[in-house]
Amino acid sequence: MAVLTAIRQWRPSRLGLKLFVIILSVNVAISASMFLAVSYSIDRGFLDYLNQAQERRAALLADGLITRWETQQSWEWLEQSPERWPFIVRFELGQEHRDRPSPLGEARDFTLRAADDRFVVPPRSGREGSGSWHWLTLSSGDTPIGSLGFRPPREMMERMESRFLERQQRNLVLIVISLCVASLLLAGGLSWWLGRRTRALAGATLRLTEGDYHTRLPERGRDELSRLARDFNVLAATLEASRDARARWVSDTAHELRTPLAVLRGEIEAMQDGIRPLNQENLGSLAQEVGQLERLVADLRLLSQSDAGALDIQLAPMDLSDCLASRLDDADRWLVESGLTLTERIEPGIMIRGDAQRLRQLWNNLLDNSCAYTQPPGELRVTLTTQQGMAVVTWEDSTPGVPEGELARLTERLYRVEGSRNRASGGSGLGLSIASALVNAHGATLTPSASSLGGLRWTLRFPLLTTG
Repeated sequence: MAVLTAIRQWRPSRLGLKLFVIILSVNVAISASMFLAVSYSIDRGFLDYLNQAQERRAALLADGLITRWETQQSWEWLEQSPERWPFIVRFELGQEHRDRPSPLGEARDFTLRAADDRFVVPPRSGREGSGSWHWLTLSSGDTPIGSLGFRPPREMMERMESRFLERQQRNLVLIVISLCVASLLLAGGLSWWLGRRTRALAGATLRLTEGDYHTRLPERGRDELSRLARDFNVLAATLEASRDARARWVSDTAHELRTPLAVLRGEIEAMQDGIRPLNQENLGSLAQEVGQLERLVADLRLLSQSDAGALDIQLAPMDLSDCLASRLDDADRWLVESGLTLTERIEPGIMIRGDAQRLRQLWNNLLDNSCAYTQPPGELRVTLTTQQGMAVVTWEDSTPGVPEGELARLTERLYRVEGSRNRASGGSGLGLSIASALVNAHGATLTPSASSLGGLRWTLRFPLLTTG
């Protein structure tokens, strides 16, 4: 029963039929080409060899006949016993011990005439004319005693070719049958192997389109199908990570929006119930929560524009040194209130293509991150130099630091290292994501690392403005 089930499951596929036809066609074409090449070789190169061989045989037979004539002094002995002719030919050609004569040494391929042109041994073909024979004169001393005729190899080749073709046709039929069987086995094996791999890929693709991102294909070998399986697994893992990130992003966004809304609802209900008076102080608290919501919505809008490639940014030649120095000068009061000491080293006149407004937003986000997470009294060190055609900004602060395993996740949206949603430790968790989006919009890079001050270092690399 199991065998019948396996047979039903294994059915010829289109791929197997195509492989069978291709392999069989190639094998038959190769066999036919070899057959034609051998035939051409026999017709051309081998014919010259046969001519020379037939002439040597005629010369050997002529010497033997001259010796026999000198012994008998006539051809009467042969005319009276013509049945001796095949034995004489085989003896003189050295074929007396063979069961069958050579195809080029048969008695019917030779004929003998006396000196008066009468046939001692007439041609077996019945053609008495001399047009189809080559003649060799027989002489005893200076006396002509007759002539030996031998059939040219080309005429014998017609007979040999017919035999050869018959044999080759039989062999070709056997070869074609063998090739069909071999092609069927080879195509069947390849079809089964490829079909199993492709059916697994097709099934996994179907499950992937239905949302099953846990699907993985086995990775065996180093061929193209194995590389395709690896690429498929990378795609599935990426889609799974994207789905998880999207779910986490929606959940975190809802959490961020729910907190200020809950505060607003609580304060408004308290005012409605008369628990809290409706005065400027309480209205200011409500306005603060509304402002927090506005900033969060604006940040979300900016990130969505960045994802869609529609971020409003106007790149133009600008002085990066002046832009950075100006923002740091304006942040003196902010840094003092946060208990941070600023150390800056900025090379003047470094030009890039950028948007001054977006870059000021970038500096604000980095300042906000340093002020929110650096323990006072702390230190902020900012440098701007040029290296290998790039403007390099190094932004580093003092303790606390960030674990090395967390560095790559700092620019993820709504991500905080300590995992807390308490706003006492920072903002909405979108500042560094926005900073990364702004940096990418300028064609630059943003790389986190550990700072020598004990905190976090950000390295920004902007392409320098090229002239010409």
